[in-house]
Amino acid sequence: MKAGARLQLKLGQKLKLAPQLRQAISLLQLNRIELKEHIREVLETNPLLERADEADQPEPSDDSSEVEVEFEDDYGFDDLPDGFSVAGDAPRYDEFISDRADESLQQHLLWQANLSGFNDTDEAIARAIIYALDEEGYLKDDLDTLRASLAPEYLVTREEIAAVLERVQHFEPVGVASRDLGECLRVQLEARSASSPGIGLAMHIVKFHLDVLAQQEINQLVRATGFDRADVQLAVDLIRSLNPHPCSRFRSEDEDYVVPDVYIHPRGDGWRVSLNPDSDPGLRLNKMYASLVRKSRGEDKKYLKDRLQEARWLISGLEMRNQTLLAVTEAIVQRQHRFFHEGEIAMQPLLQREVSEQVGVHESTVSRATTHKYAHTPRGTFELKHFFSVAITGLDGQSVAATAVKAQLRRLIQDETPGKPYSDQALVTVLADRGIKLARRTVAKYRDQLGIPGSAQRRRMARLRS
Repeated sequence: MKAGARLQLKLGQKLKLAPQLRQAISLLQLNRIELKEHIREVLETNPLLERADEADQPEPSDDSSEVEVEFEDDYGFDDLPDGFSVAGDAPRYDEFISDRADESLQQHLLWQANLSGFNDTDEAIARAIIYALDEEGYLKDDLDTLRASLAPEYLVTREEIAAVLERVQHFEPVGVASRDLGECLRVQLEARSASSPGIGLAMHIVKFHLDVLAQQEINQLVRATGFDRADVQLAVDLIRSLNPHPCSRFRSEDEDYVVPDVYIHPRGDGWRVSLNPDSDPGLRLNKMYASLVRKSRGEDKKYLKDRLQEARWLISGLEMRNQTLLAVTEAIVQRQHRFFHEGEIAMQPLLQREVSEQVGVHESTVSRATTHKYAHTPRGTFELKHFFSVAITGLDGQSVAATAVKAQLRRLIQDETPGKPYSDQALVTVLADRGIKLARRTVAKYRDQLGIPGSAQRRRMARLRS
C-alpha cells in the first residue's frame, strides 16, 4: 500500500424506492389540476389504459377474458412499509412546459431548478420549497416543516435547506420564496448593483425600519436613521421601485376559483367527509391490448408489459391517493369539529405529527396530502393546511391554537372605538385578561399576518373616514 493511503469505512443510510411507490408518492402531492394533466398525458401515451366511460372495446378473440400477466418485480401496495412517506420524483414539468402565457409559477420555478445544476439532494430541497409556496409566491412553511416533508429519503439539515432557499429566492422573479415582505425586499436589493445610489441605506431601512417606512413618514425615517432628508428620500425611492408582489403576474382570474378536493357536510350531530367525484377518473385496463401481451414477442412484448405495469400502478396509486386524502381529512375533522360550528375562534391546536400518528402514516405524507388540497365546508373553502395550528399555552395552563388567538385579535380590533385604536401593548393586556399571554412582538407579528396596520395608521384612517 502506498504511503499516505488510508482505508476508511463510511456508514450511511439510503432508501431505494420501488417505482410503484415513487409514483404513489408523486400522485399524492399533485393538486387536482396537475393530476388531471398527468392522467391526460398517460392516457395519450399508454394504449393499455382507458377511461371506464369510453365505448367498450371489442372482446379479444381468446376464449378467456381474464388477463393474467406475470411480473418479475411486481411490487404490491400490500408490501408497503407502515407509514410510507419517502418522497418520489416529482413530475418532470420541464418536459412539457411551453411558452404558454398561462404557465404557472410552479412550472416556471421547476424549470429553473432543473437547469440550476443542483445535485439530487439539493434539487429535492428546491422542489419541496417550490411546492410549499402560497398563491402569492411566499414561503409560509418553516425550515423544520420542510425537513419533515423530505424525510426519510432525504435527511437534510436546516443549513442545507437555508442554502438552497437562498438560491431559489434569486430565481426569476427575484424575491420568490421569501418568508415575509422584509425578506422579499432585501433579496431584490441584493440582486441590484452594489453601486446603485442609496442601496446601503435602503437595505438598512428595510431591515430595521420597515414599520416606519410603511407609515410613509419621511421625517420619522430621517430621525430613525440619522441621515439627511435627501439621502433618505433617495433610499425610499429605490425601495419603492421594488415589487412587494413579484409573483403577481402568475396569478389569473381562473386561479381565484378553487375546486375542492373534498367536501365536509353536516350529518346529524357530526360531519361527513366525501371526495370530489372528479378525484376518481374511472380508469381501467383496455382488455383488448392487455390480451396481446401473451401473444406478442420480443420488443413488442416488453413494450406492452411495461405499459400494462404502468397502467396497473397508476390505477392503484390513484386509489391510494384517494384513501390517504380521505383518511387525513377525516382525522382533521375529528380534531377541528368545533371550527365548523363556531369558526376560527374555536380552532384547536393541531400539528401534522398528530394527524400522522392517528392515520398511521409518516408526517411528510400528511404534508403532501394537505398541500394545495382544498375542502369545501359550510364556512367556506379552505386549504387543508389551514386547519393546522401551533399551540400557545394560556395563563391557566390550557393550550390555545394560534389561529384562534389571531381570530380573537381580529375581533378585538374590529370592535375597538373608532379614533382610539388599541396599541400593540394594549392588545397584550386585553389578551392577558382573557388568559392568553403573548409578547408585544408576537402580537405585532400576528397583526401583520392578518394584514391589519398599526394603531397610528388605523387612527389616521379613522380621521379620514370621519
